[in-house]
Amino acid sequence: MNRTAIVTGAASPRGIGRATALLLASQGWNIGILDIASGDSLASEITSQYNVKAHAVTADVSDESQVLGAIDELEAALPPLAALANLAGVSSPMPYLDLTSEEWHRVININLNGVHYVTHRVAKSMVRHNYGRIVSVSSTSAQLGGGTYSKTPYSVAKAAVIGLTRALARELGPHNITVNAVAPGPIDTDIMGGPLTPDRRSTLVDSLLVNHLGQPADVASAIAFLMSENSAYITGHTLNVDGGLYMH
Repeated sequence: MNRTAIVTGAASPRGIGRATALLLASQGWNIGILDIASGDSLASEITSQYNVKAHAVTADVSDESQVLGAIDELEAALPPLAALANLAGVSSPMPYLDLTSEEWHRVININLNGVHYVTHRVAKSMVRHNYGRIVSVSSTSAQLGGGTYSKTPYSVAKAAVIGLTRALARELGPHNITVNAVAPGPIDTDIMGGPLTPDRRSTLVDSLLVNHLGQPADVASAIAFLMSENSAYITGHTLNVDGGLYMH
């Protein structure tokens, strides 16, 4: 496969981004890693395990100038950009009445504006090639008005990601680009506030229709499907990966 998938937020050792990058690499995708932390070790791991190229750049997705420079570098180092997984994100447990302006803007800038900045730049390359697969991570917090850890600004940003996904599906569809989102429920990653205690894990599992907590690989599999040719007739959709937490 002479195509590249960019995965933002892939450097976290226990994150969905890392799981997604490794799964896509195993399927033959060349991988571009964009993260505020160094992704060099992951890029080395990918190239040593799979017969693909990988390149990592360090950038803050909430800074548009950094994003533009980072994607220029990835585009120069790798085959044509054909897929994007928007996974960079932060959580915030701060209650609304205690919320500061700084915390509001921090969460919105990373979880929403970051998705826009990266997508806007990558979409231009996809339009030139008349092909693309864009998948962004929302959350069941967007649908439930809150989550098991994060509060209002996180839910607002993730709801906006769903709206952005639908609008872009309409605008980019004529260019053979599909745009979808995944909405994870409770997943055992550090965005849940760090490693889970046994009591908290048990409480979370009790809220689900399945008898186990989700793992990063569960969400990675959904993202990989939405990037595959098997999903060519799916766009503007939000796929819940939540163990039945939210049904609508």
